[in-house]
Amino acid sequence: MTALPGPAVVIGLSAVVIALRDGEAVALTVTPEDQRTHLASTAPGLPSDPFDPAADRTFDTAVRRFVTAQTGFQLGYVEQLYTFGDMGRDAPRADLGPDAQAGARVVSVGYLALTPRAEEIRAEGGEWAGWTRFFPYEDWRSGPPPVIEQVIAPALRTWASAAETPDLAEQRLSRARLSFALDGARWNEERVLERYELLYEAGLAAEAARDLARRGGQDVAEPAPNAFHAALGQPMVSDHRRILATGLGRLRGKLKYRPVIFELLGPRFTLSALQKAVEAVAGVALHKQNFRRMLERTELVEGLGVFDQETGGRPAELFRFRRERLAQRWARGLALTGLREV
Repeated sequence: MTALPGPAVVIGLSAVVIALRDGEAVALTVTPEDQRTHLASTAPGLPSDPFDPAADRTFDTAVRRFVTAQTGFQLGYVEQLYTFGDMGRDAPRADLGPDAQAGARVVSVGYLALTPRAEEIRAEGGEWAGWTRFFPYEDWRSGPPPVIEQVIAPALRTWASAAETPDLAEQRLSRARLSFALDGARWNEERVLERYELLYEAGLAAEAARDLARRGGQDVAEPAPNAFHAALGQPMVSDHRRILATGLGRLRGKLKYRPVIFELLGPRFTLSALQKAVEAVAGVALHKQNFRRMLERTELVEGLGVFDQETGGRPAELFRFRRERLAQRWARGLALTGLREV
């Protein structure tokens, strides 16, 4: 029996490249070509490209190649994040343009890359952008962001109350409480993707209206920046904000079980710089003394007996990451439990 050919599958690869700049976690963004107008897009995107099996032997080599081609930037640490190919869900889907999608099933594969330096981007339109630009509600370093109580919570409650059944309404409310720490629930910094997908499903993410119109056959432009988007985060092309959310959530989770934070630091650092790096990624403030006691227990850092004279106050000792600990199975990450200030 001869099998009937199914729809073509197109694989899109995107890279979430994270670095630290001036104590803040930043992501590498580009200005892609709008596939409909063939002009520079009005929304930023992640470095991305369709996978060409004739040109690249593996996804990994493809990601490294196109990131360098689009930005002039060489990747170091790289790991695969997630593969998005779901149908029948109200969630962002990859958009590789009409030419690449005619009758094709699009699968989107995200990668996470870390670098200790936010190097200058040679390509036009390349930029290091703080993740708070895209997810302002994720920054709890000064306490709960006002946007949650003032904008997000009322909008999600309105969305829940419009559900077709009481059970669905309660399910929506429960998701909102757990995701955004409403009504006394505890904030879980790892649920970045869940929060973004909830906002998208509720029609609060700017990309939701764009995608709904395009699935209905309308040739609409990228969402224009406005005050509402500034409150809930700048939209991105295709499914790139979903992939960025996945990358940030994965990195926050990895902090706790692998010493991955040191991939974002140089060979020498102060303990204050290390704490600020963890806070910048996790989006929560940490208790200084508890943080340092935890570092002593992990034995992941070693003092160099050299002092930084540029701290602006009392010179601080420089430390190094004991990378040799990676060869030992007990080399764990920096558990944040009990370390938070707020």
